Amino acid sequence: MAEGEKSTLSLEAWLMVGLIVSVVLSTAVIAFVSSGKTTVFSPYESGDEFQEQQLTLMRESLGDFNVANTMSTPMLVNDWQDPHRTLLVIAAPEKPFDAAEAAAVHSFVTERGGKVILASNSTNAQLVAEEFGVKFFDTPVRDDITTGRYYEVVNPETGERIAPDTRKVWSVASVTRGVDQMGEEKATPCQPEDVASANVENCRMPVLFHRPTAIQVLDEQADTGRQVHVLAAASTSAALDMGRGEDNPTLGEGETGLIVRIDYPGQSALDERNSEAGGDYGEVAVTGSIVFVSDHSVLANHLWDVNEAEATGKQQCGQVYTSNGHMCWDTDSEGLSNGLGDTNWNGNALYFEALVNDMMDFDNPEMSATVTRFASNYNLVFDESRHVSGALSMPFTEAMGAIVLLTSDGVLKWLIILNLFALLAIAIMVVPEKENWRHVFDLTRFRERPSKVDPSQYHRRTRDAFLSKVRQFNDLTRDEFARKSPAEVMQMVREPRLVELVSSNRSYSNEELRELIPHIRRWGN
Repeated sequence: MAEGEKSTLSLEAWLMVGLIVSVVLSTAVIAFVSSGKTTVFSPYESGDEFQEQQLTLMRESLGDFNVANTMSTPMLVNDWQDPHRTLLVIAAPEKPFDAAEAAAVHSFVTERGGKVILASNSTNAQLVAEEFGVKFFDTPVRDDITTGRYYEVVNPETGERIAPDTRKVWSVASVTRGVDQMGEEKATPCQPEDVASANVENCRMPVLFHRPTAIQVLDEQADTGRQVHVLAAASTSAALDMGRGEDNPTLGEGETGLIVRIDYPGQSALDERNSEAGGDYGEVAVTGSIVFVSDHSVLANHLWDVNEAEATGKQQCGQVYTSNGHMCWDTDSEGLSNGLGDTNWNGNALYFEALVNDMMDFDNPEMSATVTRFASNYNLVFDESRHVSGALSMPFTEAMGAIVLLTSDGVLKWLIILNLFALLAIAIMVVPEKENWRHVFDLTRFRERPSKVDPSQYHRRTRDAFLSKVRQFNDLTRDEFARKSPAEVMQMVREPRLVELVSSNRSYSNEELRELIPHIRRWGN
């Protein structure tokens, strides 16, 4: 007996040691890999040293939206509520996407009416771009030193001109259509009041970039039914900066895109309809959109806000440009006209606020005004899963990312974590040495199941089970639930596939019902 107790205690001790060692090793390895790496281009980081490279000002200026973040994987975008009212911002991906993530983003835009802004100056975004027939070049763009479209920077302390960097290019960008589709109105500068009133179809705005690459639209890989707009481009004299001096390859016409927008109109989504369409919850036509930006710094604090930009020496059009012999956005032949309005650059915020508002379908005539009137009914999600976190936060981030793959519900995440620790504790404490035993299977007790479920009843039973869950979730009695109209029931459900299960009279195959069961289990969690 004494030997048994000794063995039990020894096993418990080894389990405890193994748990502690595994936790310490995993934390140490993750911390070592991420050591020396600071999170930048985050909407939540506020460290003074890298403040200029964060997206905090973007998050604050777009705070009227329901702002959130995701740090797990873009594979979950199609499980989000109201995807047609959600815009995903992916800025500065430090880790490349895999094929499954790229396919999920493509489905989010082309099938669910989702919106995406993908800003990168590297090929980390290439797998997503390929899904949409777009190519990212892998080196920065350099413009001509004498006539090129690059902006001037001075030392903010001394006011002296800094040696020009022709990779810091500017462009004049439109919001709704490419410059090739515009006439004389392309010289009209958008004013702040135009952006406030969403009157930006017939004007353009200057946008400053920090060492962007170039984007090319590959027509041979195009999806059907899409609308492609090159909203901003570098000059035709721009070349890839491959360190070859005068031998750098010039991109040429059609390969100098800096901002490319692709729209997929005519998709269907479930939402509140206007009074002319019945004022209930039903199908509305929506547009999925994705915008590729060739530089993530266009969203960073030092280019987002004009005051921050001036504090870091960025210059408006003026004498410093003309005295050095190159063009500015109010003197270039393809730029803006001073006689049609104020051509000053107001920070990249003005342009991207107009772009986000236009992508969000606030003017959708089929949707109820109670939805489109308020920006808080629309979601703005920053994807932080592509960033490398600091050494202290990386272990927690990786663990939470793995758990989010199991569920996106905040409460369930913590329940999973607590349950994992509870199971480990139980495994350590309860490890008795069992006596030898055997299991006898008694054939004499075998009998066939007395009654089988009629396969023709699978659909009805699944629907009834789900409606029972809806009733219990909303804390209704059977009589109260029976008095609800079909529109009220659909409003409670909201999930498109489950709304179809409840409201449609079509018959489902067994395979279709098996696919619906996981959605029913996740509903309401």
